[in-house]
Amino acid sequence: MTDVDEATLTARLMLSWLFEPGSKAVHFLVAKHGPQEALNRVLRGLVPEDLHGPAASRLQGEDPAAVAERLFADANRLGVRIVVPESQDWPSTLDDLSRISVDTKKDRIERDTFPPHALWVRGTLPLMDLPSRAVSIVGARAASGYGLHMAADIAYGLSSRGWTVISGGAYGIDAAAHRGALAGTEFGGSTVAVLACGVDRPYPVAHQGLFEQIVQSGLLISEWPPSAHPYRNRFLIRNRVIAALSRGTVLVEASARSGARFTLRRARELGRPTMVVPGPATSANFIGNHEILRTEVTARLVTNAAQVIEDAGPIGEFAELARGPIRPFDHLSSVEQQLVDAAPRRDGALASQIAAEAGIGLREALAILPSLAVRGYLHRTADGRYCLLT
Repeated sequence: MTDVDEATLTARLMLSWLFEPGSKAVHFLVAKHGPQEALNRVLRGLVPEDLHGPAASRLQGEDPAAVAERLFADANRLGVRIVVPESQDWPSTLDDLSRISVDTKKDRIERDTFPPHALWVRGTLPLMDLPSRAVSIVGARAASGYGLHMAADIAYGLSSRGWTVISGGAYGIDAAAHRGALAGTEFGGSTVAVLACGVDRPYPVAHQGLFEQIVQSGLLISEWPPSAHPYRNRFLIRNRVIAALSRGTVLVEASARSGARFTLRRARELGRPTMVVPGPATSANFIGNHEILRTEVTARLVTNAAQVIEDAGPIGEFAELARGPIRPFDHLSSVEQQLVDAAPRRDGALASQIAAEAGIGLREALAILPSLAVRGYLHRTADGRYCLLT
């Protein structure tokens, strides 16, 4: 199940069970003493009350060894991998979370942005290389038809180019992104759902079928053990993992108070590209998008997968410039266009007349007009006059 020694794995697993993810205090305790000694100090009460209290409350007198044995049994029963920072399959981009600069006076969710101690993973897709070609797509649960279309279209475009789409498995934009990515898996792409509950507890329940589809070619990931409930604050906590596993984050649809903006902010704090899809100017569903585009200089407007890859992918992958439809006269030089514009529609004119009308020298007109006739832009009459083709 893992390449990590059992004592380290057990310590990491217990720390992730005892404390809510991202704890700054637990992170520095482990950084100073290592996971095994850190757990030992917690269990013996040799830590400040802000650590000892929550741990004692979670244990409620239960034997820690029995808890660990139950957690390992759950992993075996569910066919779940447990990946910890010491694992070969650990994605190193998660370690970047320790570099987020936080204000210690802010509330716990704002302050506790540190890397996970363990991830519960369903699916066979390697986790270590995931962030090299992964983009997260987030947005509103109560999404508009336009937002759902854009999320699915961008996700399909990424997946069909061999990219992984990461989202949160929720209703709305998340689900559209997962489904769009699943449609492109035959071309080498995949999708990953980062959950705010146990990987055995589909939430929302209506997405159980979707999650089973995701497991076939992608991954379900959670920081919480099996059976963990999807409490409201856990959605905000897990958003940092969605951002950290991705090369960049795309916000498809967000109202003024949307939690999806939180994920985009975490991406910005990590120094990752932040991308925003524009929406109808009159839609309240897109107030968050437009406010970000108006006020954040690093946010990039994107409308398709190629633009997302240009911003988040390796150097050299550029999106094609948007162009209007090609018109018959687009390939003419400015002088050629002047002569065509000066030519009459009927009753052809002599080269000297067309040159005078166009303001072009006669010699230059005589050199260009036959070419325009040969290429089909003008018609040359038997007596040497020129007119537009009708």
